[in-house]
Formats: sequence, structure tokens, C-alpha cells
Amino acid sequence: MKQTDEYIYSQPEKSRSIVLHLISVFEREIPELKLLFKWGIPYFYYKNKPFCYLAPNHKKGFVDAGFARGFQLTENQDCLVGEKRNTVKSLRYYNLEEIDNTVLVDVIKEAAALYK
Repeated sequence: MKQTDEYIYSQPEKSRSIVLHLISVFEREIPELKLLFKWGIPYFYYKNKPFCYLAPNHKKGFVDAGFARGFQLTENQDCLVGEKRNTVKSLRYYNLEEIDNTVLVDVIKEAAALYK
């Protein structure tokens, strides 16, 4: 089993289900993404550059989908969290039911367009 898979399947059910759903949406929208295990978390790379990480925060009870070029995004600002970070903005999910796939896909597509 790959290190990424081991990490994902070792997560509590709530985090695991969110991460697995996010992975399925990302891979459906951009099949060229590579899911690697970087900095201790699953991290998508696009065109050999960091694209988006998936980081469960068990203490605060959410999963962050952190986009490496998040501050270059212009749409869906009401859904993106910056929190004193210089480059990353993230979509934050506390449970599977709150994931709005329309917003998620919009952010994925806008973020991908930043990689020329």
C-alpha cells in the first residue's frame, strides 16, 4: 500500500470520507493530477508543481483543501479561507454533507487555469 493510502485509511471515518470524496472530485476534473505524499499529507501536483493539499485537522474537526496558488483565485472568495497565510487559500469542510461540489469544481478549474 502506498504511503498516501496508508495515511488516508488511518484517518477517523469523518476525515477519511471527506478526503476520499475530495480526491474523487479532483481526479474526475483533472485526470492529469498526481497525488503524492508530501510534508506528511496528501498533496496533488499539477504539471509537476504543487496544486492542492488535503489536510485533516483533528483538533478543530475539519479537512482543509489548500490551494497552493489560492491568493491568485478571484472567484468564490466567500468560500475560501486565507487565515494569515501568504499564498494558500483553502476550502474547509467540517462534514461530508456540506461539500458543495459546484463550488469545489469551480475552484479546481480556476486554480488549474493558473498553471500555464
